[in-house]
Amino acid sequence: MTDNRLKLCLAASGGGHVRQLLDLEPVWRDWPHVFVTEDTALGRSLADSHRVRFVDHYALGQARIGRKGVMLRGMLRNMAQSARIVREERPDVVITTGAGAMYGTALMARLAGARLVLIDSFARFDAPSKFARGIKPFANEVIVQSAALGRLWPDARVFDPLRMLDGTPPAKQPVLFATVGATLGFPRLVEAVIALKASGRLPERVVLQVGDTPMPAVLPEGIEVHRDLPFGRVQELLAEAAFVVCHGGTGSLITALRAGCRTVAMPRRFSLGEHYDDHQEEITAAFKGRGMIEVALEAGELGDCIDRLRDRPPVMATTDPAALIDYLRERLTGWEAAR
Repeated sequence: MTDNRLKLCLAASGGGHVRQLLDLEPVWRDWPHVFVTEDTALGRSLADSHRVRFVDHYALGQARIGRKGVMLRGMLRNMAQSARIVREERPDVVITTGAGAMYGTALMARLAGARLVLIDSFARFDAPSKFARGIKPFANEVIVQSAALGRLWPDARVFDPLRMLDGTPPAKQPVLFATVGATLGFPRLVEAVIALKASGRLPERVVLQVGDTPMPAVLPEGIEVHRDLPFGRVQELLAEAAFVVCHGGTGSLITALRAGCRTVAMPRRFSLGEHYDDHQEEITAAFKGRGMIEVALEAGELGDCIDRLRDRPPVMATTDPAALIDYLRERLTGWEAAR
């Protein structure tokens, strides 16, 4: 590497945001880079093979569910961490997929002279995220991932990566993997899976990842519970699991569909204090509308959703970021040549 190489900062919060950056590896692997993310199981797994700097989680939506103090303390710590990272790493380009915990890093790096590439979350089909709305005025490049957002923001580049996969689904084992995701607990999902197993309607072996949800005191036979799982172990489970039950995050949905798992989503709901807004209902409705998944809005619907999936072949889908990769590589090469 010469001194003329661009240094990239790859900024994304836990879960699907950082997974999309991993899908863009053909871009960033050719330049010196550092990840900025949250201290989750996925983030720690990433640190095994890449330079990673961690910042604290916070989100403006925490105030909407009565956690304003938690939000403010997290934001102050995050801003101090972000300032230190920008000062020490001195990136030339920040590529961010959001969300809120990345605002400090993206803004401070931009104010320090870095170029800023905003890729709004694949989780946003109909309206931009709060993070994107807040950081867009500072961005050199704005990329959205649905035609609807392209119409709202005509100055943005549109790359829709969602693709159905043909071919024979892989052989599976009688395993159901249930996951609440990387950042938030989800007692309603955990309790629904345990109750379904206890009722006898779920003959499969169950592996349950509960995150910050309190660990269940009593479990029926045939359930294995973990608070967190390394990303490599999650990949192994997806390779063997016939069924996945997950929250409505795009990272969990896409990784399950890519592995050929029959997938049921239970979106977190703002009215129940499970998330900061109802964007997971938007996501899961879009995936269901394309025939990819079943959606259980209520816990009592979970068993029927699984039964419907038993009666039809699994659907396979993935995100194909090839066009976006080509575009980003071209932009980075041009910026580097102009140095």
